[in-house]
Amino acid sequence: MELIRTTIISEFSDFNDVSEFIILIIRLLMAAFLGGLLGLERELSGKPAGIRTHMLVCMGAALFILIPEQTGITDAEMSRVIQGVISGIGFLCAGSIITRKNDLFATGLTTAAGIWFTAAIGVAVGLGREQTAFVCAVLAWTVLYVVPLFSRSITGQKPRRPAPDEDGTDN
Repeated sequence: MELIRTTIISEFSDFNDVSEFIILIIRLLMAAFLGGLLGLERELSGKPAGIRTHMLVCMGAALFILIPEQTGITDAEMSRVIQGVISGIGFLCAGSIITRKNDLFATGLTTAAGIWFTAAIGVAVGLGREQTAFVCAVLAWTVLYVVPLFSRSITGQKPRRPAPDEDGTDN
C-alpha cells in the first residue's frame, strides 16, 4: 500500500516548489484573458471562432511552451517546439477559411489570422513575456475592432456580411 501511495504522490509532483505552480497559474490565466479579449471581438462580430476557441488556442500555445520550459530544454529545442506550435495552429487556421464554389471570394481569413496571432500571444505568455503579449493583444484588438470603424467611415460602406449558405445559415 505504501508503494502505491508513494507512486501516486511522485506522479503528481511535477512542480519543484510553490513558485513554479504560481507561475503556471498566472501565465495560463493571462493567456486565457488575452485570448478571450480577442475572441470576444470575433464572437460579437458573429464569427464561429469566438471566445472559447481563442482562449483555448492561447492557453494551449502557452502550455506547449511552459511544459518544455519546466523540463529545462535548450533554446534550440525550444525553437523546434515553437515551430511545431506554429505549424499546428496553421492547420486550425486553414480549417477556418472557407472558399465557396459559386463565389469568387474566401471567408474566414481575418478569423484565421486572429487565431494565428492569438497563438503567438500564447507563445509570448508561455515564455514569460507577459508585457509583450499584452501590448500585442491590445494592438490586435485595435485592428479587429477599431480599424473597421475607421475604414467604414472612410469608404462609406456598411460592414459586409457573407451571403447565407444553401441551408440558410450564415458563416
